[in-house]
Amino acid sequence: MIVEKTLELLEWERLCQHLSTFAATKLGVAAAVQLTLPETVGTSETLLQQTQEVYDLETQLLTSLTFEGIHDISAALARSQRQGILSGEELLQVATTLFGSRNLRRIINRYPELASLNQLVADLRTYPELEQEIRHCIDEQGEVADRASEKLLGIRQRQHQVRNEVQTILQRLLQRKGAALQERLITQRSDRFVVPVKAPQKDAVPGIVHDTSTSGATLYIEPRATVELNNRLRQLTRQEQVEAEAIRQALTAKIAEVHVDLETLIIIVTAVDLATARARYSYWLGANRPRFVNRDKSETLTLRRLRHPLLIWQQQHEQGPEVVAIDVTIQPHIQVVAITGPNTGGKTVTLKTLGLATIMAKVGLFVPAQEPVELPWFDQVLADIGDEQSLQQSLSTFSGHIRRIQDIISALSDQSLVLLDEVGAGTDPLEGSALAISLLRYLADHAQLTIATTHFGELKALKYTDTRFENASVEFDDATLQPTYRLLWGIPGRSNALIIAQRLGLNEQVIAQAQAQMDGETDDVNQVIAGLETERRQQETKAQAAAKLLQSTEQLHQQVSKKASDLKVREQKLRQQQEQAVQEEIRRAKQAIAQVIRDLQQQPKSAPAAQDATQRLEKIANQRLPSRTKPKAPPPKGFHPQVGDRVRIPSIGQKADVIKVTPTQELIVQFGMMKMTVKPTEVESLTGEKVAPPPKQTDSAPKKEDSTPKNSAPMVRTSQNTLDIRGSRVADAEVVIEDAIAKAQGPLWIIHGHGTGKLRLGVQAYLKQHPLVSRYEFAEQADGGKGVTIAHCGV
Repeated sequence: MIVEKTLELLEWERLCQHLSTFAATKLGVAAAVQLTLPETVGTSETLLQQTQEVYDLETQLLTSLTFEGIHDISAALARSQRQGILSGEELLQVATTLFGSRNLRRIINRYPELASLNQLVADLRTYPELEQEIRHCIDEQGEVADRASEKLLGIRQRQHQVRNEVQTILQRLLQRKGAALQERLITQRSDRFVVPVKAPQKDAVPGIVHDTSTSGATLYIEPRATVELNNRLRQLTRQEQVEAEAIRQALTAKIAEVHVDLETLIIIVTAVDLATARARYSYWLGANRPRFVNRDKSETLTLRRLRHPLLIWQQQHEQGPEVVAIDVTIQPHIQVVAITGPNTGGKTVTLKTLGLATIMAKVGLFVPAQEPVELPWFDQVLADIGDEQSLQQSLSTFSGHIRRIQDIISALSDQSLVLLDEVGAGTDPLEGSALAISLLRYLADHAQLTIATTHFGELKALKYTDTRFENASVEFDDATLQPTYRLLWGIPGRSNALIIAQRLGLNEQVIAQAQAQMDGETDDVNQVIAGLETERRQQETKAQAAAKLLQSTEQLHQQVSKKASDLKVREQKLRQQQEQAVQEEIRRAKQAIAQVIRDLQQQPKSAPAAQDATQRLEKIANQRLPSRTKPKAPPPKGFHPQVGDRVRIPSIGQKADVIKVTPTQELIVQFGMMKMTVKPTEVESLTGEKVAPPPKQTDSAPKKEDSTPKNSAPMVRTSQNTLDIRGSRVADAEVVIEDAIAKAQGPLWIIHGHGTGKLRLGVQAYLKQHPLVSRYEFAEQADGGKGVTIAHCGV
């Protein structure tokens, strides 16, 4: 009884009504309104997990559960068990419920990570064959369809024929007897076709009078010519009803056979809808999932920025005031919290907010508080809030409180949460204070947690004699003489009765006399409390200032980090643009070089032509390639390039391979199709190391003229150094290649084509073992690619 009374005092029914508005089916609405409280923590954990999975499904996976077509078929199932016959509409609702349930399960099964929901729908049986049979026999309007049976189809076809015959006869009658008719129309009375005849002209249309108009001026007569047809039509109608009823009865019997599974289906669908309603309501509240803590393992009850869910609803839907959030942090050794402070300060609302938060967590709802939301699992919440007066039972306010407290003690367990409003009030203050202290000590021994509001100063001192007690107070602003509804922990509150009475306009003389009669000790205590409150506000002001400073520092750090990131991105972008520009210049230079080579190949072989090509290449290098005079930092010494090393030529911005070191220590390098002779000082390693200068030659050392040109021309392909052996056998090709190698002094282009690849393999095997061939390679793609092998001879 006390548990139900507690739910009433906490206005739990209103919260359930709010929850029901988020349900999608009538089943879910009914379940939300009559929400039952779980009896074990395991059940609560399961409900919370279901809520979490629906929450994640709709907010993260962006998929909504749909309950379209699902109806409450409980009454239909019950009547099928009593051998009743379901109507066509009820049968159709069974079919759509089967389809909607199957679609619901299909959505959940698409996400195997939703383990709790998948387990919930695992036993869902939707009988697609039964659904299809119902849809085959019942149309969308809930009527038995012609296709349900051949017999029904035949009856309806005969009905149609007879009806047409009746209509034909009556139409002719309307044409012949138009003057005797009130209107030229055909209507029905008692399921028989009749025509409206003027009363004075009734003899003009012999037949049976089935009805008369209110004024008596019109008679509805069934002509004799259609009596037999109407009789036959009525017989067919009765046959149709019998056949349709037999079809519905057969379908009802099939539903009765599987009623157990269908009742399970209703339970499962209701549970899914209820989980969806909990998730959507929790999302609307801006709530977070609670975690149940064990205070026996030194875990703290933590509810930060906790808001009353009914006040949130009132603010959103009824233009209520802004909801003030409270912070609740209760250490595990605390068994009783005494909340003090002025009336209208929010003490009762605090009790109700804590009670509702506890019950919401039990039923699988998220709690409207800031993460982390941590609170114990209470097996029951027992409350004494508000006055309990009864003239019939001769109960005063005090008597009503005592009666409820006795009920609380009778129902108490070591896992209970007890909420007491104005404990000990309604009687002599001295006795009431003693009774309140005794009661709270008893509850500290027998309940998990007790929250009590009081005005008694003696209860404020319990904290200092018993470590299981804690003080809290509702804040009161002395400047505005208004409560702030904030909850302060660690210090007791002042009642501020005289201040409030003065604000409400009580006579000043009365207030002055009351102030004079107050005990000095009480005044001292209030001054101490006021000093603590002032110190607390100062600390909060400093904490807020520190938080703002920290926030500003974090914002500054974010701004600096962003600027650094932007500069890095900008630097990378500029580097990419520079690299693109260099690559573009190199591409144009290569195009110009390729044009020189093509022009040289088309001209007859001569020294002036070669000299002209060399000059053009030098001009291209000066115009297109990076400056050769670009200043460089002094490089480290000690680099000695060898044959096979890869070096960089800064003057033209190219990387090349060293293919030979001449007796004069000059380097013959190659990049792509180009081969040139450079001095060691004109190259550097890939890491930027310069070549160490050679030791100075003594006068006794013989000087040798350098016969190598300073700027060697690139490899140029002509008809003289090109050998086409396509179509030859390997043995014949070797003879031709041997002769060409003997005459060659540089690269030799051997065109062997692609073909089967045998000729290419034979040629390269021959070149590999030839003593006059230093190396070989495939030509550039534009010059033949893998269909041409370049052999470097005589170098």
